[in-house]
Amino acid sequence: MQELERGDSGIRSMASVQGSLVMFPIFKYGTEEQKRKYLPKLGSGEFIGCFGLTEPNHGSNPNGMETNIREDGDAYILNGAKMWITNSPVADIAVVWAKDEEGQIRGMIVEKGTPGFSAPEIHGKWSLRASVTGELVFEDVRVPKNNMFPEIRGLKGPLSCLSKARYGIAWGAIGAALDCYDSALRYSQERIQFDRPIGGFQLTQKKLAEMITEITKAQLLTFRLGQLANEHRATPAQISMAKRSNVLMALDIAREARQIHGVWVLPMSFRR
Repeated sequence: MQELERGDSGIRSMASVQGSLVMFPIFKYGTEEQKRKYLPKLGSGEFIGCFGLTEPNHGSNPNGMETNIREDGDAYILNGAKMWITNSPVADIAVVWAKDEEGQIRGMIVEKGTPGFSAPEIHGKWSLRASVTGELVFEDVRVPKNNMFPEIRGLKGPLSCLSKARYGIAWGAIGAALDCYDSALRYSQERIQFDRPIGGFQLTQKKLAEMITEITKAQLLTFRLGQLANEHRATPAQISMAKRSNVLMALDIAREARQIHGVWVLPMSFRR
């Protein structure tokens, strides 16, 4: 995620959704049949996936979701809508969360081309335009019962996926900061003032040293968090704090790079 974001924030966003928000819940909560059917194609890139949680009226309150399912024979009937969904217009499958008739949140896999399922693209975004974003609209979509995640109930399912994604974003923010630092460093070696590169002045050197120090601190923090995650000891709060800290660090690095370079050295698309 660090190196993908260092090159293009849109690619990192797509990869983060594919791995953390689509493959992970199928691997963690799916049946053996679902794993065999979808994971190899998702892993190879033959299939693109998206993650349907955010709704038009409940962006930061997933428990208030209105998307719902009702049982109908060997299937569930899905109705509702999701908003600001990365990959949705190009996705082959969607991992969707909806409330059942008892008010419990359930997860399921909805395939592209299912009658009543559409994914219109959102145009005119202010940032991260390289990332394809759209809606998910469900109008009496018939989802087979074998496409449901059988055991998981409640917010634990979608929130565990978001923790995985936030860990990836924590690395992604470091990649954005590295690109800012590299751009400022190269510029400081090329820009001549008073008959020498501006990188030869101590004030510029101080800025560059502080930038790479903060980046290295963020790398060490996030690497340690990964070790804890491998030991199943990383908490959602720790992951969220690492994401917040690294995104703020990247913004500070971008400001420092601007002071050296004189202009913003990359689009501020990593604010998401």
